[in-house]
Amino acid sequence: MATVTLKGNKFNTLGNLPTKGSQAPNFTLVKNDLSTVSLSDYKGQKVVLNIFPSIDTGTCAQSVRQFNQEAAELENTRILCISKDLPFAQARFCGAEGIDKAETLSDFRDGNFGKSYHVEFTDGPLQSLLSRSVVVINTNGDVIYSEQVAETVDEPNYKVALEALIDA
Repeated sequence: MATVTLKGNKFNTLGNLPTKGSQAPNFTLVKNDLSTVSLSDYKGQKVVLNIFPSIDTGTCAQSVRQFNQEAAELENTRILCISKDLPFAQARFCGAEGIDKAETLSDFRDGNFGKSYHVEFTDGPLQSLLSRSVVVINTNGDVIYSEQVAETVDEPNYKVALEALIDA
C-alpha cells in the first residue's frame, strides 16, 4: 500500500507502481469510441501513461495539455491519458481543448488497470479513482520511469519523465 495526500490529508492506494526495469503490466482500456485497446497494441513504441483521478479537475486537465504539447512531439511515442472518466467526458474535454496528440483512455468498465498498476485509491474522497502517476515505457515494454505524485493536487515532474522518454 502506498500513501499519498490530498490537500495534506493522507489516503492510500493499492500499492506501489511498477518499478524501473520491470515489465509493464498489460491492460485493456476503453477508447473514446467505446472500443478497447491494450498495451500490447503499442508494441515497439515508447509509451507515456499519464494517470489521474478525473479529467474534469484543473491539475488533471493541465497534465493532459502539457503532455499533449511536449511529449507528443517525440518520435515513435504515444501519450495515453488514463482515468475512470467515461469516454464521453474524455472526448468532450479533448474536443474543447484541441487535444489531438494524446489519447484518453478509460478504466471505467472493470477497474483492472488501477488494480494492476496499484494506483486505485482504497479510501478517502477519491476512493476507487486513480492516483496521479506517470509511467514511461520503452519500446521493449519495460518501465523506465515511474512517479506516483505525493500530493494529489500537484502536477507530475514532466521534465524528468520527458528526459527518461528521450533517453529510452
